[in-house]
Amino acid sequence: MKKDFVLEDKTEWARFATFVPNKHLPVYNWFYYKEGFSRFLVSELLKKFKIKKGLVLDPFCGVGTTNLVCKEKGIDSVGFDISPIALFAARVKTRDYDVEKLKRTLSKLKKVKFKKPDILWISSKIRRFFNKHTLDDIVFFMDEVKRIDDPVVRDFFHLALITTAVRTSYIYKDGSVVKIRKHPVPPFRKVYFARTKRMMYDLKKIEFRPCKTIIEKCDARMMKLDNNVIDAIITSPPYLNKIEYTKIYRIEELLFFGIASREIGIRSYIGLKADTKKLFPELPDVANAYFSDMKKVLEEMWRVTKDNVKIAIVVGNGCFSNRVVESDILLSYLARDIGFRVKKIIVLNKRWCMKNRVVKVGKLRESLLIMEK
Repeated sequence: MKKDFVLEDKTEWARFATFVPNKHLPVYNWFYYKEGFSRFLVSELLKKFKIKKGLVLDPFCGVGTTNLVCKEKGIDSVGFDISPIALFAARVKTRDYDVEKLKRTLSKLKKVKFKKPDILWISSKIRRFFNKHTLDDIVFFMDEVKRIDDPVVRDFFHLALITTAVRTSYIYKDGSVVKIRKHPVPPFRKVYFARTKRMMYDLKKIEFRPCKTIIEKCDARMMKLDNNVIDAIITSPPYLNKIEYTKIYRIEELLFFGIASREIGIRSYIGLKADTKKLFPELPDVANAYFSDMKKVLEEMWRVTKDNVKIAIVVGNGCFSNRVVESDILLSYLARDIGFRVKKIIVLNKRWCMKNRVVKVGKLRESLLIMEK
C-alpha cells in the first residue's frame, strides 16, 4: 500500500508536531494543550504553500495555533472545534486587547477584600483535587471575574483563572487519565496576579497584523462555510483510537463551564458512532467509524476549498492489541478517491505500538499529509 504514495522521512521535525515548542512563546502558551501542534509547523507550512493572503481553515482548531500564526502574518482565518475549553482558549488568544484596560481591571481585583464564598455547589469529585483554601480563592475570584462588564476583559481574566487553578491544584495528568497528586501548592492569589501580569506583558511581545479571525463551534463533517471559499487548510484531526483524550480537561470543564459529565472529553464527534457501511471491512468497528467520519470531513474540505488549494493534515496511526492501522495511508486513499492529489506523506515521528505496555505490536507513524485539490 505504501508504494502508492511518497513517504518522506523528516523525524527531525517530531517535536514540532507537538505543542511543546509553544510553551515558551507569548500568547501561544496561555493554555497548554497537549494535543496541539507548534507555531513553527504552521509557519513553515504557510511559507511552503506561499500563503500571504486569503482565508486559511483549521476544522479542528483546538486552542487556535493555526489561527494565531495567521493573525501574526495578517492572514484571515477560520477555526472550528467542539471542545468548549479549547474554543474558549482559542477565542481569548486570538482577540485584540486594550492593555491599559486590563491593567486597570487587575488593579481593581487586587483591592477586593476576600469574602468566603459558597462552594457547596461543587461536587466532591472536584473538591478532592484542591486544597480547601485554594478552592475558596478560586471560587471567590470566579465570582469577581463574572462581574466584569467588558466580555473581552472578562474572558481574559477567566482564562488566567483556569490555568492558575490547575497550577495550584493536586491535578496530575497522566496520559488521558486525571489523577490526584498531593503536594505543597503556592498561594492562589499570588500566582493568579502574576499570571495575569505575564499575559499582559505577552501582548507587548507579540505583533499582530490586521486580519479577520473567526473561531466557532462547528462539526467538521458539516462546516458552516460556503463552497469554494478556502485558500489553504492546516489541521490535525483526533487520532484513531484516541477519540477521548481530552478527558484530561474534565475538571476544568466541570468547574469553570458547568458542563455535564457525559459531554466532557470529546474534542470531536469523529469516530464516536459506527457506520453500517464499512469502508475497510478488515478493520475493527471503531476504526471504520473513524474513517467513515473522516471521509465526510475530507468531502467537506473538497467542497469549501478553491481549486489548486494546498492542504496539510497531521495524523497519527492507530494502535490496537493485534495490529497497527496505518491511518496516514488509508486517509490518503480516501482523499485520492474524493479527488485530491496526495503529493507526499511526511513522516514526523515513529514509536512502538505496545500491548499491555510490554509487547511490541508494530511501529506507529505520526505523519503530515500534503495534498492539493
